[in-house]
Amino acid sequence: MTKSAAVAVVEDVSLADALSQRYLSYALSTIVSRSLPDVRDGLKPVHRRLLYAMQQLKLDPASGFKKCARVVGDVIGKYHPHGDAAVYDALVRLAQEFAVRYPLVDGQGNFGTIDGDNAAAMRYTEARLTAVAQALLDGIDEDAVDFRSTYDGEDEEPVVLPARFPNLLANGATGIAVGMATSIPPHNAGELCDALLHLIDDPKASIETLVERVPGPDFPTGGVLVEPRQAVVEAYRQGRGSFRVRSRWEIEKLGHGAFQIVVTEIPYQVQKSRLMEKVAELLAARKLPALADIRDESTETVRVVLEPRSRTVDPAMLMEQLFRQTELEVRISLNMNVLDGGNTPRLMNLRDVLNAYLAHRHEVLIRRSKHRLGKIERRLEMLGGLLVAYLNLDEVIRIIREEDEPKAVMIRRFGITDMQAEAILNMRLRQLRKLEEIEIRKEHDALNVERANIETLLGDEGRRWNAIAAEIRETGKQFGQNTELGRRRTAIEQAPPSVVVPLEAMIEREPITIVCSEKGWIRAIKGHVSDTAEIRYKEGDRGRFTVHVQTTDKILIFATNGRFYTLGCDRLPGGRGHGEPLRLMIDLPDRHEPVDMMVHVQGRRLLVASDKGRGFIVGENEVIAQTRNGRQVLNLGAGEEAAACVVVGGEADSVAVVGSNRKLLIFPLGEIPVMTRGRGVILQRYSRGELSDLTTFARADGLSWRFGSGLRTETDLATWRGKRGQVGQKVPRGFPLANRFT
Repeated sequence: MTKSAAVAVVEDVSLADALSQRYLSYALSTIVSRSLPDVRDGLKPVHRRLLYAMQQLKLDPASGFKKCARVVGDVIGKYHPHGDAAVYDALVRLAQEFAVRYPLVDGQGNFGTIDGDNAAAMRYTEARLTAVAQALLDGIDEDAVDFRSTYDGEDEEPVVLPARFPNLLANGATGIAVGMATSIPPHNAGELCDALLHLIDDPKASIETLVERVPGPDFPTGGVLVEPRQAVVEAYRQGRGSFRVRSRWEIEKLGHGAFQIVVTEIPYQVQKSRLMEKVAELLAARKLPALADIRDESTETVRVVLEPRSRTVDPAMLMEQLFRQTELEVRISLNMNVLDGGNTPRLMNLRDVLNAYLAHRHEVLIRRSKHRLGKIERRLEMLGGLLVAYLNLDEVIRIIREEDEPKAVMIRRFGITDMQAEAILNMRLRQLRKLEEIEIRKEHDALNVERANIETLLGDEGRRWNAIAAEIRETGKQFGQNTELGRRRTAIEQAPPSVVVPLEAMIEREPITIVCSEKGWIRAIKGHVSDTAEIRYKEGDRGRFTVHVQTTDKILIFATNGRFYTLGCDRLPGGRGHGEPLRLMIDLPDRHEPVDMMVHVQGRRLLVASDKGRGFIVGENEVIAQTRNGRQVLNLGAGEEAAACVVVGGEADSVAVVGSNRKLLIFPLGEIPVMTRGRGVILQRYSRGELSDLTTFARADGLSWRFGSGLRTETDLATWRGKRGQVGQKVPRGFPLANRFT
């Protein structure tokens, strides 16, 4: 006995071609079969298979529930060969009232909560279809849609559902594929029906008129949509954008002027437990000084209580802080990237999506009408044969009793078809009553009328659209805003005015001392530590900057690269240990180091200078940096570094500059220009040496510098007065050897 051996065929294929071909196949499979919904029924394959399997199990709204394990078993066994956990998760989501605007599955048991709790195992939960799901399946047994073979070829499944309900926009969809994604928020079905009816009357209706009927998403968890109308219109026009959604809140009076704030609705897809944890973290970090406590009093409805720290707290200001720092306000994205009727991914706008749904309903109407017409034709043919039998009853009885081949004889004798002869032979004796003949004639006449109406419908497009409009009105009546399920839950409000929340309201104000060492380690010590206090540093390191600030302040750091860096004092490491390297907080190149560190004060002016003696005056508001890279203010030449930064006093009218050559020059402050960025002008000229320090002062008060443990002031300054850019004269006797004024 010989065995046939399989022969392996090896082909030489470049790795790039093999990878690109396989990746393309994977990408197409992901896009079409997993991630993007169909524009016609708004479903992905797994959801479509779930609903169809439940319909095959006869789990309609009027029937009893069946275990979810049974449903999942049928789905993965017949239609969807994937893991049971993934299929059950999809089933659970279709039943969650807080996740789906119009649930497609009626669940019995634990199907999870808005806090993020998981559903019970599928052996414990039960499910059946809802009326909305039944509307999606309406007509599936009437050749309304195409069917295809299942993965094993043993059964058939629908390519798309007839979808008497506009599910794509009503329930929304999310999905991530290869190179594309979709994100469609849920909308109100009644409003969608109004827009569809308007499109039937005016297929080229503008986006603006459609937005009048569909003013924005309608989320199952409610909330308040505060996106400007023009932005909403533009998002629907482009098919891409986002919507700003806030929690709904109210004030509850407690008496004696006290109050509390109650959040009754939170934004879509926000887990309440995670939201509570975030607020608690902000409270612990003292980022919400106006809030004393938060507690959850929710039952079946959301009730999150916010306790202000005092009765003088402005509720709007407190909520604005929470909106900015927590998920009490979110942005819901809109990306209407869907599969069109030809299974091609497309980015559609609002009108395109609605028109695609109408086109699908038009095709479903034609197919159902033709299916019904075929059934009527077959029934009329059979009834025609029965009427022939009644007209020739005695002869029919004789043929049946006496002929060996009664069927063939009747076909020849009466000129009837094979099916009609079969129907006559299948008649029961009790159908030979006169009453039965009358009923058949009535049915025959009624079917003729129905056939004529269907033929007229198929031949008249206007009548077809009238029929579709009637279906949409019925859907709107069944699921529209006059029903409990269909009432709008998300309020549409004007964009709120811009509320300026000062930094002091965001951070608890308390005194701290910022300490920075020579090696660049920075920390914040609670309280204002005196200069004589003992502060420990790493071995071989020592203090360089000590600044007394409040936690609500910002500090400015001027570095030798001519850049200003901004740090919020509340973000600095605590005083325990030695702090953290400053370079972890700002992008300061290795060869550069801080020149000065000071508290930021709005409206002040600063005098900055390089070691080559060039400088200018800059407004402090102009040097604030929003990034780690800082802001370049003083431009430097080759080998040049920033050397000094001083605050220009309010009454200052003179500048004193001292170089490393111990030459001092004093000139009027007005000779220095005000700039926002540049190299500046020459302040003091050096043949050998560089700028050591500078200061500004009021000429009438004299020039002061540190002398021992105190200050020394020189009022007779004629020797050192000159013009900007001169060399200057030797410093006065007693001037510090460090060549610095402070």
